Amino acid sequence: MTPDLFGRHRAVLPDWLALYYEDPLEITHGEGRHVWDAAGNKYLDFFGGILTTMTAHALPEVTKAVSEQAGRIIHSSTLYLNRPMVELAERVARLSAVPDARVFFTTSGTEANDTALLLATAYRRSNTVLAMRNSYHGRSFGSVGITGNRGWSPTSLSPLQTLYVHGGVRTRGPYAHLDDREFIDACVDDLRDLLGHTRAPAALIAEPVQGVGGFTSPPDGLYAAFRDVLHERGILWISDEVQTGWGRTGEHFWGWQAHGRSGPPDIVTFAKGIGNGMSVGGVVARAEIMNCLDANSISTFGGTQVTMAAALANLAYLLEHDLQGNARRVGGLLTERLRAVAAQVPHVREVRGRGLMIGIELTRPGTDEAAPEAASAVLEEARAGGLLVGKGGGHDTSVLRVAPPLSLTVAEAEEGAAILERALRSI
Repeated sequence: MTPDLFGRHRAVLPDWLALYYEDPLEITHGEGRHVWDAAGNKYLDFFGGILTTMTAHALPEVTKAVSEQAGRIIHSSTLYLNRPMVELAERVARLSAVPDARVFFTTSGTEANDTALLLATAYRRSNTVLAMRNSYHGRSFGSVGITGNRGWSPTSLSPLQTLYVHGGVRTRGPYAHLDDREFIDACVDDLRDLLGHTRAPAALIAEPVQGVGGFTSPPDGLYAAFRDVLHERGILWISDEVQTGWGRTGEHFWGWQAHGRSGPPDIVTFAKGIGNGMSVGGVVARAEIMNCLDANSISTFGGTQVTMAAALANLAYLLEHDLQGNARRVGGLLTERLRAVAAQVPHVREVRGRGLMIGIELTRPGTDEAAPEAASAVLEEARAGGLLVGKGGGHDTSVLRVAPPLSLTVAEAEEGAAILERALRSI
């Protein structure tokens, strides 16, 4: 980076604004699955701006759509008819599988989850919300109030009463020793017991794969079993697809579909990858839920024309090139390669994930004790080798997060795995 940029950053931006690396990195441009820094160093990008560059850096179809739309009009707000917004809403509604779907666009996943909470609490006339332990749903006052990850929850104050449910982490906690069927049964029993001690909640909000939490997930079918219990009481199910949507998990287009025998969620939230770097988020809900608000509202920047044009082009590219299938194929190869490496590295407790959403959990050898210092060391070594990855986990941040653009090639997967192998062996 420019020598004085870090100092300038620290002088005007908050201390709590996290930065990776001892010598923070300034990324100046990207192409495909690669980015370059201010010193001209080239990196294979296995994090995509936190799972946001979903298809590729500088994807020609997206940059062309942005340029052409910017040449016409960039923004007008939702007070006026907006053709790109309507067209994208139509596509998202069809893809969502939510019956009689309505779509509202926001600028981020945080704002999408806040909107979902507003809808659910207004529809159910309750400010009690069920959330998963180890979850993350955003940085706003409302979404922090339902975040079950201590490292990303800076205040205990909240406009909501939040009750946390077991099940988001398969290999830790009181039910980790059970097999999958027993695990699901125990979590359902816990949910029933919890509901017996509280007034009717508005909704359960859950990430099918916990993102910031370290790419953890329950056995397939858990949220379907939860949905049966919730449905008995009229409680809504909100699926936070900010990180899992659009085919990233490979096996399914939406993460909730791994738990789909009870049908689609009542509300789906999305963001990140759909805009391929542009600020696009949103909420899909049944019409009766979306239309339950009895006051006017608008969005100044949600659904603005230039971001909608980018998302339309990005979504078309993803579907036409079967990037979900690529995530399944290349992600499967990458996961197996990393598991083979992990078997020889005492610090690695587990390699887990789906598609191109892979977590490598590090612990102190011979224990289940988290090793955040090892995760930081691997992050630095990977960068030195020309690879960018992310971090996550509980408050200990001891999980490496691997989530490259969905157009990743087999050769790039092998290259990245080799760099990660050297970095992991260095600890």
